[in-house]
Amino acid sequence: MPMWLQAGFWGLFAGSALLFGAAIGYLAKVPRRLLASVMAFGAGVLLSTVAFELIDEAYEQGGMRPTTIGAAAGALIYTGCNILLARRGARHRKRSGDQQPSEQEQDGSGTAIALGALLDGIPESIVIGTSLLSGGTVGAVTVAAVFISNVPEGLSSAAGMRAAGRSRRYVFGLWTGIAVISGLAALTGYTVLGDASDALMASIVALAGGGILAMVADTMIPEAFENAHLLVGLITVAGFLLAFGVSQLEP
Repeated sequence: MPMWLQAGFWGLFAGSALLFGAAIGYLAKVPRRLLASVMAFGAGVLLSTVAFELIDEAYEQGGMRPTTIGAAAGALIYTGCNILLARRGARHRKRSGDQQPSEQEQDGSGTAIALGALLDGIPESIVIGTSLLSGGTVGAVTVAAVFISNVPEGLSSAAGMRAAGRSRRYVFGLWTGIAVISGLAALTGYTVLGDASDALMASIVALAGGGILAMVADTMIPEAFENAHLLVGLITVAGFLLAFGVSQLEP
């Protein structure tokens, strides 16, 4: 399989977990404590990926300066976009309860939630594409981390959308579209950044890492803590250690 096609495939595969999670969250009644526990586990997996797969790789490739600049820029860009979207009704896009506003309560909130989901997913997908540039094979831990974290994201968001009265067509259309865009983002990460210098590549990888870290802190951990409470730390550490252990098995 051509490398560019592999990049798109793995991005689509990881993004499809959003659709899988959304199907569970919309069609089934999942206990909120269980959902929060899965969300906490996914947050731990992503934290490990940021630390050992993204920031560490960026530092090894380009040094401290581009890594720091990239990570800070990623966090700033994500936070700025997240603030704008929150004002349009997407603040609680990953919440499974009744925090999400309906379209009647806040006009344009559905579009804001869709854009917020894209904001959360694109950095992860770009990283999948760029992971093929260095070693010729996709980073298994990166794909696994994105897939595992996408399941509770889709599950929690879809449950919240159902509570807000959004239609099945809207929910599944949204997550199908985002899964496809995830594949395209991974493909873009591979094709566009193939000739990038080490410093530029380090900055881009770190930028994605900073954005993902900000996303975990802003959206995933609050949802997990609200329902898992004192167990959230233990479950997050379990996800972190599992992802770290898998990363040590990679050649």
